[in-house]
Amino acid sequence: MKRIILSGGGTGGHIYPAVAVAEALKRAWGEEVELLFVGAEGRMEMEKIPALGYRIEGLTVAGLQRSLTPKNIVNNLLLPFKVASSVRRAKRIIREFGADVVVGFGGYASAPVLWAAQRLGVPTLIQEQNSYAGLTNKILSKRAKRICVAYDRMERFFPAERITLTGNPLRGRFSADGGNREEALTHYGFSADMPVVLVVGGSLGTRTLNEMMKSWIAGLEGEAPVQVIWQTGKFYEKEMQAFLKAHPTRNIWQGAFIERMDYAYAAADVVLSRSGACTVSELCLVAKPTIFVPSPNVAEDHQTKNAMALVEKGAAAMVHDSEAVACGMREAVALAEDTKRCEALSRNIAALAITDSAERVVREIEKLITK
Repeated sequence: MKRIILSGGGTGGHIYPAVAVAEALKRAWGEEVELLFVGAEGRMEMEKIPALGYRIEGLTVAGLQRSLTPKNIVNNLLLPFKVASSVRRAKRIIREFGADVVVGFGGYASAPVLWAAQRLGVPTLIQEQNSYAGLTNKILSKRAKRICVAYDRMERFFPAERITLTGNPLRGRFSADGGNREEALTHYGFSADMPVVLVVGGSLGTRTLNEMMKSWIAGLEGEAPVQVIWQTGKFYEKEMQAFLKAHPTRNIWQGAFIERMDYAYAAADVVLSRSGACTVSELCLVAKPTIFVPSPNVAEDHQTKNAMALVEKGAAAMVHDSEAVACGMREAVALAEDTKRCEALSRNIAALAITDSAERVVREIEKLITK
């Protein structure tokens, strides 16, 4: 029996790669593998992981709060004690579970679990999703046996001899074959006569992209020059519904969520999106001409670095967050109407796709067990 601990959470960008690897481990080893997730108490993984049928243990660890409110100052003062407590608990979990390998995907809980495993002599593997490694993973990589990365040139951050290019493991099926575009267009009530722009801002939504859409719609005369799938996010749903009701505009589909991303990608000629690691990997797989609007509100500005890794290869375009409201949709419409540029971007982004990322990570885990 092989026993693997998977640790990561806080956001879907850490949770779902871990789940994708868990699913690949089950496909590869079936009943011969036992899995345990370790997350942070109060974070989304504590609900998402059990809902998917996996066992999870929680640590009390939290992150450093940058906004210095009285409450956050108190939490920051307590942070060293929470970290020390989490490391002790992580050691106990690792011993009791009898872990053969511990895999870290990022998030609050990942650091103390990897740290504890390394002190106990249990092999560790880091899965770094971004093109710019964070400080925690750079420190942990000194003792990690393998580092699985999604971008080239990561020897800037990690020991080159321990790096393996695996891409980012994704759940679901994404491919560049386009899916059933006719069916997808029907789903959104669109026609095949006009280009489609997909504007997607994540499950909670993105203020910049929503304000961009409002500004663009306000300048139209009730009819958009392209068809738009506008995902507003749950947080902004009512506000954006009220706006569109006050500014009715033809050729726009608006929704808080996109339940069928396969339809959204199949219908889209151009995608305008944030550049989180998993989103970038999805767009490589579906090979869509993309304009990234990186979020400026992330650690070490990694979304800009993710986007630039593609822009430098001619595989995507980018608009800065500060410019998106004024010109984001104008750029998207111009791209949708430029067939040759779309073809070039699609060709170049497809060249970066890795279709078997989860299986590659599993192979690296297996190497650590058999050593």
